[in-house]
Amino acid sequence: MNKNVGFTLIEVLIAMVVLAVGLLSLAGLQATSLRNNQSAYNRSQATQLAYDLADRMRANANITGLATYTTISPIAATAKGNCLILTGCSQTDMAENDLYEWNSAVTTSLPGGVATVTVLTDVYTVTINWDDNRDGNTDNNDPSFQTSFRL
Repeated sequence: MNKNVGFTLIEVLIAMVVLAVGLLSLAGLQATSLRNNQSAYNRSQATQLAYDLADRMRANANITGLATYTTISPIAATAKGNCLILTGCSQTDMAENDLYEWNSAVTTSLPGGVATVTVLTDVYTVTINWDDNRDGNTDNNDPSFQTSFRL
C-alpha cells in the first residue's frame, strides 16, 4: 500500500490558504492606499482654498474690506449679488461675498469642512479643518491646515 496517497491534495490546500492570505493582504493594502490618497487629496484642497482666500484678500486690500474678512465669520457671510461685477459693489460687500463664496467652496470641497480667519496685528491666519476619518464630526482627531500671511 502507498503511504503518499492524498499528499498532493494537502499541498494544494496549503497553497490555497497561502494565496488567500496574500490576496486579503493585498486588498487591505489597497484600502489603506485609497484612504491615504483621499487624505492627501483633501489636504491639497485645503491648501489651495487657503491660498485662494489670501489672494482674494490681497485683491481687496483696504482697511474696510480687510476688517470684514476678520469680523464676519465665513459661515455667517452672505452672498452679494451685485458683486459679480465691480460696478455697484463696495469693498466691504466684496469682502463679504468673497467669504461667502470661499466658505461655500470649503464646505463642498472638503467633507465636514470648517474654516476660520483670524488676525493678530498685521498677520492673518486661515485655518481649515475637515472630517478626515469620516466619523461625522470635525474635531481634534481630524487634521487641519493653517497658513499665515501678511498683506
